[in-house]
Amino acid sequence: MSEISPEERVWVLMRGALATRALAIVSELGVADALAEGPKPVAEIAQEIGADADALHRLLRALATEDVFAEGKPGVFGNTAESELLRRGGGWDDFSHLFGGVWYRTMGDLRADGEPSFPRLFGTDFWDWLAAHPDERAAFDRSMQQGHERRVERLAELDWRDDETVVDVGGGNGALLVQLLRLQPGLRGIVFDLPETVRDEAALGDRIAFVEGDFFRSVPEGDAYVLSGILHDWSDERAAAILRTIGAAAPRDARVLIVDAVVPPGNEPGSGKWLDVLVLALLDGRERNEQQWRELLAAGGFAPIEISDGLIEAMPA
Repeated sequence: MSEISPEERVWVLMRGALATRALAIVSELGVADALAEGPKPVAEIAQEIGADADALHRLLRALATEDVFAEGKPGVFGNTAESELLRRGGGWDDFSHLFGGVWYRTMGDLRADGEPSFPRLFGTDFWDWLAAHPDERAAFDRSMQQGHERRVERLAELDWRDDETVVDVGGGNGALLVQLLRLQPGLRGIVFDLPETVRDEAALGDRIAFVEGDFFRSVPEGDAYVLSGILHDWSDERAAAILRTIGAAAPRDARVLIVDAVVPPGNEPGSGKWLDVLVLALLDGRERNEQQWRELLAAGGFAPIEISDGLIEAMPA
């Protein structure tokens, strides 16, 4: 990889907001789906999706410099492996919608005062806002499916007994648990989340139940508890409270499986470092390094078995 100049590196960072918004626009318009059968002239795409042809051309031309779409002949665009991710139903289109929509507005008001900007802008916290906007809640739940395959594979590789009940705490629409039980057919599952969670309970099958509730108050009893992208949404105090709630319901030999980033030290790249800035804007949460995870587990009454980036295993202390 060729080294870029300091000026180019700073420029790439500065114009990142433009790419964020451009991705949201083309995702919401369904451009990638319009190109599912092959390349098309931009005027034809624009007519099909209801956009201005010139504006759409300029958006696609810019995104194509990052290999999101490709301009073969002049004015004719097709999908790439990257733009295929933006097809509807895969989670990345909803992620783009959130990043370039409500999160985009939120990050635009980010300050270095230690306070999340979302409540300042919207007059309520993010979770209550989602509850009041069902379409956005559904988009959020679908976006959380993004990357499930890798997470599920790691979970499925663990040692499991055939009779274990897995509780997916804050499990959204249940997509992660459905995939896990497909790979581990001896397990049974419980998706535990707020009542306003958008889900298709029929799709969960007869081995998974959806239980409504608040994980600050109580959780169902189980043999293993999965927390996928949950604890980073909360401050240390609130995250420890969630762990203590689980500890009150969990048998002594239960496991907690935390699917979250472990922030690497120093200047080492890590997506968790940027996600940490996002949760700083949205929520009173944080991404954590290994030492911070150890301190949080101890405060919540758990002892670590293994801590690795993407999967943390613990048991009641």
